[in-house]
Amino acid sequence: MGQTPAFCGVILAAGESSRMGRDKALLPWPPQPPGSATNSVTTTETFLSAAIRLLFSHVDVVLVVVGKNETVLSPVVYANGASLVMNPDAARGQFSSLRVGLHEVLNRGRDAAMVTLVDRPPVRKETIETLESAFEHATTQKKWAAIPEYRGKHGHPILVGREMLEAFLRAPETSSARDVEHAHQAEIEYVSVDDPLVALNVDTPEQYASLTLSPQLLPSS
Repeated sequence: MGQTPAFCGVILAAGESSRMGRDKALLPWPPQPPGSATNSVTTTETFLSAAIRLLFSHVDVVLVVVGKNETVLSPVVYANGASLVMNPDAARGQFSSLRVGLHEVLNRGRDAAMVTLVDRPPVRKETIETLESAFEHATTQKKWAAIPEYRGKHGHPILVGREMLEAFLRAPETSSARDVEHAHQAEIEYVSVDDPLVALNVDTPEQYASLTLSPQLLPSS
């Protein structure tokens, strides 16, 4: 499926990664197996660069929302053709970064967004194609968004139209994305996908290391 110019890609990457101990956006992707350093096995791809490249296969603008990590992430953002958006108060949490990103989507003259989190491995390209098709159909049924679901767990990327975008922006700052989604469940198309990556969080070194033990989660060579 080709580019969908109406969409603006948004990657939320402003978290402090306290449980990981280093910025999750810069974790090598795919993860390197134990002993890879001594075996001279290297990768230049990171969670962030892989997410940017994946979204660019379906959109023509990608925004990366950053916080205090602006200095370390900006080289990756710019090297991969994306745009950097600063959340001046990222300590308020992920919902504040979502709102900052969606405001910039509107500033760019777009009315739809494809939103993902930097702490999740990039999903399969066919998953995004499935979501795009579901979103296109859902909008004809007066739905506002398409959200992937794997074995009952909702995940990312989420595809939001103008109505859902505005619902996120109208919500109180103390809300969460989940609160807003729950308030508008009737307007959301939940899309079952055969891709565990949509619902996989990587928050700790142990979770990251475990990816090497699950070949089905890694990109094919």
